Amino acid sequence: MSFRKEAIEKLNLYAGLLEFVGANKFKINAFKGASNTLRGIEGDLEQMLQEGSITQEKGIGKGIQSFLYELLDNGVVKEFEDLIGSIPKGIIDILQIRGLGVKKVKLIHESLGVNDIKDLAEVCLNNQLSSIKGFTIKSEYDILEEIEKQRKNKPFMLFHHAEHTGAQLIERLLELKSCTKVDFTGEIRRKMEIISKIEIICSVSDMENFKSELVKLYKYNELEECASYKIMQLELGLNIPAQIFVTDDKNYYSILFNSTGSHKYLEKLEIAEGKYFENEEKIFEIKGFPFMLPEVREIEFLYAPEHLRTNSNLFKTDFNGMLHFHTTQSDGANTLLEMAVGALDFGYKYLAVCDHSKSAFYANGLIEERVIKQKGEINSVSNKLGIRIFHGIESDILKDGSLDYSDEFMKNFDFVVASIHSIFSLSEDEMTSRIIKAIENPYTDVLGHPTGRLLLARDSYKLNIKKVIEACSANDVTIEINASPHRLDLDWRNIYYARELGCKFAINPDAHSVNGIMDTIYGINIARKGGIQKEEVINCYSENEFEMYLKRKIVRDI
Repeated sequence: MSFRKEAIEKLNLYAGLLEFVGANKFKINAFKGASNTLRGIEGDLEQMLQEGSITQEKGIGKGIQSFLYELLDNGVVKEFEDLIGSIPKGIIDILQIRGLGVKKVKLIHESLGVNDIKDLAEVCLNNQLSSIKGFTIKSEYDILEEIEKQRKNKPFMLFHHAEHTGAQLIERLLELKSCTKVDFTGEIRRKMEIISKIEIICSVSDMENFKSELVKLYKYNELEECASYKIMQLELGLNIPAQIFVTDDKNYYSILFNSTGSHKYLEKLEIAEGKYFENEEKIFEIKGFPFMLPEVREIEFLYAPEHLRTNSNLFKTDFNGMLHFHTTQSDGANTLLEMAVGALDFGYKYLAVCDHSKSAFYANGLIEERVIKQKGEINSVSNKLGIRIFHGIESDILKDGSLDYSDEFMKNFDFVVASIHSIFSLSEDEMTSRIIKAIENPYTDVLGHPTGRLLLARDSYKLNIKKVIEACSANDVTIEINASPHRLDLDWRNIYYARELGCKFAINPDAHSVNGIMDTIYGINIARKGGIQKEEVINCYSENEFEMYLKRKIVRDI
């Protein structure tokens, strides 16, 4: 987890705990405001703290600055830890349950003596919660569902958090004199969207020296010892294990290959360990298989049609167009100018801004008059930076499947991403029909985050994904791989079917800030797991090719 992310979470939680104990409202609001400020600032937070420039940001006074300094220097804040110590430990877990804000948690605690998740589940099962004003039988059912989801999700971590933590481990291991080579292995190396275990492989020149150096950094337990490697589990206080495969240069690549997995994939290839290989390519060569990227070492890849079982040729440098991002015109943290500069820095050559449409009132969606006004800003920024900016929109798919502007008004947009942001509880048939109707709209270019999932937070809505993919193929609508590490939607397991039907893909950061542009990388990871070729990705089109793509179904005045 980045320090900025950690600071935002700590400030938010601290504000919630202050509210729980009935602290001064001004102090509560100060910490809430500070967390919102940190979401929107550019630049390196650590550097700003070290330079003292952080207090120039709105809502960051000396008190918040001291809080952040202490968090940066010590990893903990005494004031925060003292407050946590005064509250039942289980209250923190309850506050993580969706739909329960601080006021409700406080009411449950004071009315029913609920101190932890177990207590909460019990009062829901006994229908005691519904006896409190503001709660119903449905509330109890929803809370029990969230408790079960939290239980199932607890031993997992989102890829970007696990990768960040693992990268810090690798950096520290490389500083050890006995360490000659270090890499990710396991799920992180295969770029899985959620991670159950951080696994790292380390080649050492002397095992005993390595142990004596390692113990100065981390407490660890030896889990397994074989002739060619040891497995050491570090005590990091994470909700998932962090393990190191420790070996030597001779066994490095056989252990790297086998620890990368997946287990079902390895069963098919039956490659033994304990042999010397100069690189992984040699392993495949000896077995008579073409080299396969770590990302595609899943059983789904082996079961895909033969013509799809090819390594992806997709890289960041192939991307020309950033096609779905938001600005301060709707719910973004940065202006169009700031987002465009960030896109140029990333390497993009043209853009399609897609702020939220008018039905997304919760996200400051654009009514018709504001859409027309935005055209002026687009022209101004485009001329200033010398970059082509297409005027797009992320149009809400309404309950009946229609988009939320008239067909006549849709002519104002160069590019339309159609997405669902509300009414998730329809039946599978209703939701599938709703999405297909939106796909059939002649103005729809891309189906945004097709299943609506939020990893470890919200399941996909009920839909027949195969029928949706078939509709995209039939109507020449591109399928988005939403690159937000919280979404990574379309799921990579469905990419093979979409490719089999000849679908195109858009890998979009759905960025709401300049920092969010970098999320594109996570979308590329997922695309590579599905073997996607750059020719299948519309972001890789040249500007002229993209313009021709936009005219494929209807005549647009671009």
